[in-house]
Amino acid sequence: MHVVEVNDKKTEQDFYNLPRLIYKNDPNYIPHLIQDIKKVFDPTKNKLFRQGGKCTRFILYREQEAIGRVAVFINQKTAKVKPHAGGMGFFECIDNKDAAYMLFDTCKDWLKNEGMQAMDGPINFGEKDRFWGLLAEKFTDPSSYGMNYNPPYYKELFESYGFQIYYKQLMYWRDLKPAQDVFVKKAGMLATDPKFSVTHAAGWSMEQLAQYFLEVYNAAWAVHEGFAAMRIEQARNVVKALKPILDRDIVMFAFYEDKPIGFYINIPELNEFFKHVEGNLNWWGKIKFLYHFKFKQRKTMVGIVFGVSKAFQGRGVESALIKYAEKHILPLKRYNQTIITWIGDFNPRMLKVIENLETELYRTLHTYRFMLDENIPFERYPIINVQKDNPEKQSNTDELQG
Repeated sequence: MHVVEVNDKKTEQDFYNLPRLIYKNDPNYIPHLIQDIKKVFDPTKNKLFRQGGKCTRFILYREQEAIGRVAVFINQKTAKVKPHAGGMGFFECIDNKDAAYMLFDTCKDWLKNEGMQAMDGPINFGEKDRFWGLLAEKFTDPSSYGMNYNPPYYKELFESYGFQIYYKQLMYWRDLKPAQDVFVKKAGMLATDPKFSVTHAAGWSMEQLAQYFLEVYNAAWAVHEGFAAMRIEQARNVVKALKPILDRDIVMFAFYEDKPIGFYINIPELNEFFKHVEGNLNWWGKIKFLYHFKFKQRKTMVGIVFGVSKAFQGRGVESALIKYAEKHILPLKRYNQTIITWIGDFNPRMLKVIENLETELYRTLHTYRFMLDENIPFERYPIINVQKDNPEKQSNTDELQG
């Protein structure tokens, strides 16, 4: 066996084709879109390259057959935090420890040479909303769009090598059904206030949606240390990316005195449609996707982000959004279940909100850390603290990915 850096058309094609070998007998496997994967490694499309990030990919061969792959990278923003950590991801490998360890060793050596002290994985060279974590429990259903899916034996490969659980990523599922009493009660706190309202985004322009998204995001996240304020150009890009698959009936905003103060944004479960395109959204794949997206029955929606302005947290806005979703979405008879994209186990407040909805734990993923510097002790990702003086004011509106 030998490891080769991806540096020409053949090795690049082998990198993209390898999952066909790993999942050829797995009926639950839905491949990631090759266009989505290519964007991660394209310096013209991934802003992390422009910010000084580094990335390379490797293929493992046994004679002439590709049997494993991995990407290793450094995000300059997160690498500056101590301990300095790089990342690895897009790992695929046959069930063979020697093969897996060769790929892990390659990543370890590369990151050490770059001055890193820890290695996180499997993660994305990009945002946490996709390609993040290792599926560790519940392999019985097709994967959700953008979420990692892998064979059960990967867990043993990572943990036997020495990776430790940095945090768990918990995904939840529930039938669309009436909200529980606790949400009805809390929503009632605002029901009699004529200045408060909740509505969906149907009929809004994309510019209006971007502006409202920007205002809530900055009031909910940018007030916290470590979160930069979003600019209108960034908000427009978020909305533009969602536009092709947006169902505005399941995008909900709360307002106070006509000012947006919260949102609960859902999208259709895209893998219900992408399963028909075999991982390639070329012209033929687009035709098949559009046909199924427009004309076939939808079943599942995915909650991708939930936020409330800091000044209104703990006042029932969260419950009012959930209660409105029940009142508005159920009569549409367009969706009958929802998946809540992953929440870190370091966010107990948000987990409590979700569990109060009588959800079912749908999937568990692990983000691992491997200490490259043995002199630095391993520590789990820190738990988000609850404010002792007033726990009701503690933020429970983090992005669902954390």
